[in-house]
Amino acid sequence: MAHGHKSNEKVIYVGDSRVRKPKAVGSDTIPPDYTAFPGKSEAFIPNFLLKEWMVGCVALVGFLVLTIAEPAPLGYPADPTNAAFIPMPDWYFLFLYQFLKYPYASGNYVAFGILGVPGVAFAALLLAPFLDTGKERRFYRRPIASSLMVLSLFSLFYLTKVSWDHYEHELALTNTIPEHHLREEKAREEWEKTQANGGVPVEEAVVPIVDKDDPAMEIVKANCVACHATDLKGNEGAGVPALTGVGDVHSKEELVEIVTNGLGGGKMPAFGERLSAEEIDQLTTWLAKQKKAE
Repeated sequence: MAHGHKSNEKVIYVGDSRVRKPKAVGSDTIPPDYTAFPGKSEAFIPNFLLKEWMVGCVALVGFLVLTIAEPAPLGYPADPTNAAFIPMPDWYFLFLYQFLKYPYASGNYVAFGILGVPGVAFAALLLAPFLDTGKERRFYRRPIASSLMVLSLFSLFYLTKVSWDHYEHELALTNTIPEHHLREEKAREEWEKTQANGGVPVEEAVVPIVDKDDPAMEIVKANCVACHATDLKGNEGAGVPALTGVGDVHSKEELVEIVTNGLGGGKMPAFGERLSAEEIDQLTTWLAKQKKAE
């Protein structure tokens, strides 16, 4: 690109600077090294790399400050008796979580799924500056690199969406409410109760287990705690009601019907064939006693 009245003057780009260098007609000389233009450019190692490293350190410290100031909320304690719980990784690992569900990345090929494919992907990303040494920077002039980038982004988006859709389908299928939704609902209800009580927190009454020494407790431990938990408080997220206070909700006749024939299309299993009539009577008599203290 010519400047002024000198037609043989051309702008030569060295680093990030624009250095004018006269060019003789017909010559094809290579511009000198950046050291010939002090203050106009710099070496990548160590000058430029050092500045990038310092910026990275500042960003990392800021990120650590945020994580310390706003720690991630803890979920509910692990409950091995909760068969309705659906484990899910964080959103940025959903694509890998979904990928490991496919037959060619699990089972006998699990090593290929957890080491092979991610290893190739990270190695390609690491070696990209050494493999792609072309000077062209326009993406449409770099079909291979651009195609791989678009394919990678599409794969990540697709696998993440499929994983999340499957998770929502499982929630709907098992009628499960995610625990963070339950936590938000409980927090809202507590706030409303507090406001209705003039800003004073309202403590919920603890419903105790009535007659813990009754022989029926052996039947409960053998058949009920797997779903209703060892403290008999149930699992709201899985739609399993508490047995404490169940006597206020159902009569003994209703409890006999529920225990014998089940409830909710199989959600509450039927025990008519597993327990004798005497055991059912003993169990439901004890359940009918489970009432809130007056």
